[in-house]
Amino acid sequence: MTDSQTSKRTRISLLLNDSMVGQTLRVCGWVRTFRNDRFLAVNDGSTLQNLQLVVDKESTDAEVLKQLHTGAAIEAVGELVESQGGGQATELKVSTLTVLGGADPEEFPIQMKRHSLDFLREKAHLRFRTNTFGAVFRVRHALQYAVHTFFHERGFYQLHTPIITGSDAEGAGEMFRVTTMDLDNPPRTEDGAVDVSQDFFGKESNLTVSGQLEAELGAMALGQVYTFGPTFRAENSNTSRHLAEFWMIEPEIAFADLKDDMALAEDCLKYVLGYALEHCAEDLAFLEKRELDAEKQLPQADRHDHPLRARLQAVVDAPFTHLTYTEAIDLLRNSKPYKKKKFKFPVEWGVDLQSEHERWLVEKHVGGPVIVTDYPAGIKAFYMRANDDGKTVAAMDVLVPGIGEIIGGSQREERLDVLKQKCADFNIPEDHVWWYLETRKFGSAPHCGFGMGFERLVMYVTGMTNIRDVIPFPRTPLSAEF
Repeated sequence: MTDSQTSKRTRISLLLNDSMVGQTLRVCGWVRTFRNDRFLAVNDGSTLQNLQLVVDKESTDAEVLKQLHTGAAIEAVGELVESQGGGQATELKVSTLTVLGGADPEEFPIQMKRHSLDFLREKAHLRFRTNTFGAVFRVRHALQYAVHTFFHERGFYQLHTPIITGSDAEGAGEMFRVTTMDLDNPPRTEDGAVDVSQDFFGKESNLTVSGQLEAELGAMALGQVYTFGPTFRAENSNTSRHLAEFWMIEPEIAFADLKDDMALAEDCLKYVLGYALEHCAEDLAFLEKRELDAEKQLPQADRHDHPLRARLQAVVDAPFTHLTYTEAIDLLRNSKPYKKKKFKFPVEWGVDLQSEHERWLVEKHVGGPVIVTDYPAGIKAFYMRANDDGKTVAAMDVLVPGIGEIIGGSQREERLDVLKQKCADFNIPEDHVWWYLETRKFGSAPHCGFGMGFERLVMYVTGMTNIRDVIPFPRTPLSAEF
């Protein structure tokens, strides 16, 4: 054995078949179990599977053996051989074993047993070590790669839009303030108001809720762009579907209308789901079994009709059904749940669809993905293009079984006079979005785009039911730990 043969660490994911049997290799990882003073199960995060290390008790330092507890980081050099036991194809016959970092078994909180997700959220700095979160975050990485690949292959350019902004793209007003002023003694104007002109940016600034408006500017020159970045909502919500900090995917395409937008959204969703099914088979199989085990504790009515991978494959294979908002309202009002007063939220024209309505449409009525279009103007954002009926806008939401809305988009209003009136209707001062309005003065063109919350996508693909479990360190009201 030479130093060059063992100087490079080999990931465990590469050692689970017999292709490298007979080679002397260097492996690093964290101890999962140590049994019979001989068999060490080690995981390095590259796969769900552990590699079994066979330790020679007689030739291994007794002090090293004493430190081989769950959670300890180790380095091992040895020969990869065919396994003599069941459950694995290969194992490492250890010649040299080093403990890189010990883990006190009395204090290390992640043990080889099932922990509740609530408990693991309190240990977010260590929950990556569990099978569940290892699988979730490997899938998250694959989905991120798939998104970038999808847009790159179709000629889109990624645009890094500002995280700090002076505009509110949604008009919601629920934004985090950014300031360098002394909050105990802020500068004030003569009338006693806080003098924002003396703040860092000379005006009130916030963390962005969306990169869309800036992405539109890019599309008006580059043709088609997309953003993939962090966004922030100061919404005081502690539900399983809300975060204060999350990631958004927002493409914008010039010379395109709502039909083009719907086609792009359908293609994008099918591509990324298909990529995950192909490249994350091991992790998705584990997450599917985890979901099935968890659902055994639930009433039949609360269980999914189909296993995780089958649900994802069905979306990849199915044509998306198109319904207008008006058609959707008519269907809902004629449904059994509506007539039996089973819906918690009202169903009437002009009121936004709730998750229970969206899920009935996709799961009970259609039995597959649905795109709902042409929503009432009053419940959608100011930038959406007004339809000729004077009541609706060219908006679309993509709904999928099990979750409801996963993508929301629209054709953007390209007509300056109409957009100015929209600003007035939504109480948006024109001087706040003067640059946005100017793009309608200089070479305006039909264009469209959509937004897809990345964590919502990861929830859907992994089957996790709480959005806090698909982002490494969740930011929620009264919680900014880690």
